[in-house]
Amino acid sequence: MAISLSSSARSERIREYKDTFPSMGIYAVRNTATGRVWLGKSQNVEGALNRIRFELKMRGHRNAALTNEWLHYGAESFTFEVLDRVKKRDDPTFDYEAELQGLLSLWQAELHAASTGGAV
Repeated sequence: MAISLSSSARSERIREYKDTFPSMGIYAVRNTATGRVWLGKSQNVEGALNRIRFELKMRGHRNAALTNEWLHYGAESFTFEVLDRVKKRDDPTFDYEAELQGLLSLWQAELHAASTGGAV
């Protein structure tokens, strides 16, 4: 059963959605059986992790090594986590993409991890 909203309530919810700061960050996909870690960055980190899970389940992820390990070790051997998030800045000229790239480089150096591949 759908809930009917008034025009003004609907407009308010749309405005709130558009004003919400996206969940930008760095994520990790870990194979607990091998200890191998793949990292990535995204301007929608939860969405990126959901997409990766879906692609792996469908055997269609662009990273062949990740897909091969998924098929060999199984879904139960993998964890998906958000490692870091970018906070909203007051500066309208702040370069969020550069911030994400910098964080990704730091995490790659710390964890000696591979990239999930592609722009995510």
